[in-house]
Amino acid sequence: MRILVVDDDPFIRKLIGIHLKKEGYDTVFACDGIEALELVNEGILDLAIVDVMMPKMDGIMLTKRLSEQEIPVLMLTAKTTLEDKEKGFLAGADDYMVKPFEPKELLFRVRAILRRFQKLERSHTMLGNMHIDRRTFEVKVGEQVLLLPLKEFELLSILCSRPDIVFTRDQLMEQVWGFDYEGDDFTLTTHIKRLRSRLEEVHAQVKIQTVRGIGYKIEEIK
Repeated sequence: MRILVVDDDPFIRKLIGIHLKKEGYDTVFACDGIEALELVNEGILDLAIVDVMMPKMDGIMLTKRLSEQEIPVLMLTAKTTLEDKEKGFLAGADDYMVKPFEPKELLFRVRAILRRFQKLERSHTMLGNMHIDRRTFEVKVGEQVLLLPLKEFELLSILCSRPDIVFTRDQLMEQVWGFDYEGDDFTLTTHIKRLRSRLEEVHAQVKIQTVRGIGYKIEEIK
């Protein structure tokens, strides 16, 4: 799980980062909303912890932008009035905590949001003319059933879970082959190449794009 922490206070960023990393979360940091959006474009995020009062772009505007990309947000702020909380939730926040906060409470709120979003993940995905059923491991393109080896199916499912979002090579390797995989990432390159070929053969209206130096994303061909 990759969590973005956005706060202009370096002490708060460090404190949250220490506790998140102890729980095994991959954590990235930004000091304002503009920097946060740059990190969003660099790879998948599972959750953002966002301060409200920041320079350049405040947490309310940032939360709106993150919500548009279906990234859950835990808002963290010194503002305590009901009106302030209403603004946060109307902007798309999934939870709201007031500073000062207990790190333990922050962690269980993070876990609760992540559990909620995992349950909302659909077992079926449609992209272009392609339909993926994660329960039966079946991929249909139009009326054709595409039989994929398990690793290729997992790669396709992960990429299609968030179209147009870049997954790093490390993220894909870890999610498909596991943290303890001892091979090199040439395996990933080979599987992506085979997957592209299979999709082209059945005229799938999707394309796996290479993002040089980072990883891959899938997009619909329109």
